Amino acid sequence: MTETKRISTGEALITFLDNQYVSFDGVETKLVEYVYALFGHGCVLGSGEALSMTRHGLTVLQGKNEQGMAHAATAYAKQKNRRAIIPCFSSIGPGAANMVTAAGTATANNIPLLLFPGDTFATRQPDPVLQQVEHEGSQSITTNDAFRAVVKYFDRVSRPEMLMSALLNAIRVLLDPAQTGAVAIAMPQDVQGEVYDFPLKFLSKRVHRIKRLVPSQEELDDAVKIIKKAKRPLIIVGGGARYSEAGKVIEKFAAKCGIPIAETQAGKSAVSSDYRLNLGGVGVTGNAAANAIAATADVIIGIGTKFSDFTTASKSLFSRAKVVTVNTGNRDASKLDAVKIVADAKITVEMLEKIIRAYRVGEAYEAETAAAKADWEKEYARLASLEFGAGYVPENVERAEDTIDEFIKSSGSALTQTRALDIIRKGIAENAVAVGASGSLPGCMQRMWETRARDSYNMEYGYSCMGYEIAGAFGSKLAEPDREVYAFVGDGSYLMLHSEMVTAVQEGVKIGILLFDNGGFGCINNLQMGQGITPLATEFRFRDGDKPIRYGAYVPIDFAMSARAYGFDAYTAKNSEELETALKAARASDKPFLIDIKVLPKSMTSGYGGWWNVGCTENPRNEKQKAALAEKKAKLAKAGKY
Repeated sequence: MTETKRISTGEALITFLDNQYVSFDGVETKLVEYVYALFGHGCVLGSGEALSMTRHGLTVLQGKNEQGMAHAATAYAKQKNRRAIIPCFSSIGPGAANMVTAAGTATANNIPLLLFPGDTFATRQPDPVLQQVEHEGSQSITTNDAFRAVVKYFDRVSRPEMLMSALLNAIRVLLDPAQTGAVAIAMPQDVQGEVYDFPLKFLSKRVHRIKRLVPSQEELDDAVKIIKKAKRPLIIVGGGARYSEAGKVIEKFAAKCGIPIAETQAGKSAVSSDYRLNLGGVGVTGNAAANAIAATADVIIGIGTKFSDFTTASKSLFSRAKVVTVNTGNRDASKLDAVKIVADAKITVEMLEKIIRAYRVGEAYEAETAAAKADWEKEYARLASLEFGAGYVPENVERAEDTIDEFIKSSGSALTQTRALDIIRKGIAENAVAVGASGSLPGCMQRMWETRARDSYNMEYGYSCMGYEIAGAFGSKLAEPDREVYAFVGDGSYLMLHSEMVTAVQEGVKIGILLFDNGGFGCINNLQMGQGITPLATEFRFRDGDKPIRYGAYVPIDFAMSARAYGFDAYTAKNSEELETALKAARASDKPFLIDIKVLPKSMTSGYGGWWNVGCTENPRNEKQKAALAEKKAKLAKAGKY
């Protein structure tokens, strides 16, 4: 007879989570050490009661914004290479809906995120309850159905016994390297408190083994045939290579064959920036070296990449090359009409290295790639030294009211973004974790940020979700308490979501926030102006009478003051010396800190051969719009179709 324990659904849920373990390469670790909760009426009296009143080994973190806590959980899971998670609990209605954005972020990046949004009553007796959205056509639809479009698995526990299959399926998806992403299990608030005789086996320790998928010999043979014929091959390292911990074996394989390497945003830091064959970031936000080699490559070897439009430059960068892919997911492996290997990155590269034997690229190609890397190092040095007034002319400054002088007058700054990044890179620990997500910073950092330590770059660029950065830094620090962790965030993204700063203070967790204030949404302002559109609502300007908002003066904001109010140490940097001084002081303190870095608009990196397919008007009003449309037609004529 099956042994059982009569407990509430909420207590069964917490007990189950506390007893889940992961085994990877023979190493066993706990899957859940923290849970994040922002209690409301939909969860505080059910799962919340269990978290508060029962014995368990979980550390409960108090969220300040549901989206923020879920972003922190996503960054934590990424920094743990997808082998540990922080489940998140919310109330119903707006609390649940706030996590939808974070769910999309996790799913787009293939990062495990487990969400428990509260739900309306399963009995429907008190309907409509507070925060319930009613639908004329169905009583079964609630706010939580919004998750279906952005998660990999969705379930609703409308009876206590349903919890068991829901949780086991959730873990199955979360720990599947090919299918992982967000999982949402809606928890009706009445069911959370109902009791059931749960089997002790379900409540006991359970070890989930994450297995490396071994490639078939046929797929290996197909790939080797393509690679051996290549004259100008290029390896593109994606996030799957990082999560597989394949960096060292990729370096060994590349060295044996002389094949250069380029990185995606998710793959950056799998291979050291100092590695002689690593050319750096590729694609729309790639550098000149990687893009030049990619443009003339005859074979692309994609390892753990989903080939987003930023990696392929909207399929225009290497559209004539044959593609070999290594990916645990069949869908991603099949992209670009590739010769595919559906398998684990580390195992596959190890096997390729053994069977490819005598193949090596020609000396001329090796010399060309080395020269491209050397040329980029010179360009990096130029970018790092740029200062206003020293021959520096920013891009897209075409209107009198848009001049750099105006921003300097408003902010008192003359510091360029590229110069600031170089100062920061030299002024912090070599193994520090850099966290980012949106705006112009991901482009500058994929080109300029050097990652000499593995897993030191936590950039969310699958969804490019503004608001991820600060919460992500907190989550990354929980995952890596012995490393310095920095959020690289623009002023626009900071204004969207910085609530988990309070959680960092509350928990005594030191993170550094490097806030780049360029007076608005600089990346999108560049996109407007680059397409010949008169800027509108992309700069933080005052309204000037009845004129469009673009004609007002810049709004001066003291972000350092807001950080001090939360309990952070805070500094303002308007030049190189102030930034260097602030970094030294901040690193010496044991408190979390923010540096408000006033950087000149238009002082970010751009170009280097990466084209991005964006919607532009087919009825151009000026010469720049005509040029943008002509470029799009020309690029599409050459771009791949797959």
